[in-house]
Amino acid sequence: MGNELSVISLVTHASFMVQLVLFILVMASLFSWAAIIDRSRVLKKARNAADEFERQFWSGGDLSALYRELSQNESNATGLASIFRAGFKEYVRLRKADQDDTMSVIIGAERSMRVAMSREVDELETNLSFLATVGSTSPYIGLFGTVWGIMHAFHALGNVQQATLALVAPGISEALVATAVGLFAAIPAVIGYNRYSYQVERLHNRYEEFMEEFSTLLQRQGRS
Repeated sequence: MGNELSVISLVTHASFMVQLVLFILVMASLFSWAAIIDRSRVLKKARNAADEFERQFWSGGDLSALYRELSQNESNATGLASIFRAGFKEYVRLRKADQDDTMSVIIGAERSMRVAMSREVDELETNLSFLATVGSTSPYIGLFGTVWGIMHAFHALGNVQQATLALVAPGISEALVATAVGLFAAIPAVIGYNRYSYQVERLHNRYEEFMEEFSTLLQRQGRS
């Protein structure tokens, strides 16, 4: 309890600039934790949705029936389901318009799937840039607060006749709190960014592989 009170005392007695830096870092930490929790939920949902869709897709059922089912429940058409829906819709439309040019039909379907995949990946990457920004800038913001606090502490020594460690120690201590809070904000943000960037990359690769497999399937269907 004594340590907690001493930290609170250091913060309350810090200069306005140091307090402003601490406020910015605390808010950045809170928003980064909110982003971390949100990305964890979204990416877990995306992985589960991909597993479920692949199970349906490779079960050997009719693709037209699967497309109709997804069209009736558009809210569930996310991730791989959204890519499939966009590709199959364009494939059917172009097939009706030009049944002879199979290659043009496949290219059009692939283009639609790539657009849908880009939207899905953009959604998965939401807030990752914020985590990267917090992780890279928070230590420097904390260091700025520390430098400012130390300058303020040494400047105060000019008003006394005899400088002692007891006089300068509180000022330096409150300044170092800014560095500690900066690291506290940065470390979870960096870990979250690295972890979720890797998961987004894996999902992106998974989407790419499905597009290639689905395109091959459409080519076979077009020749039949």
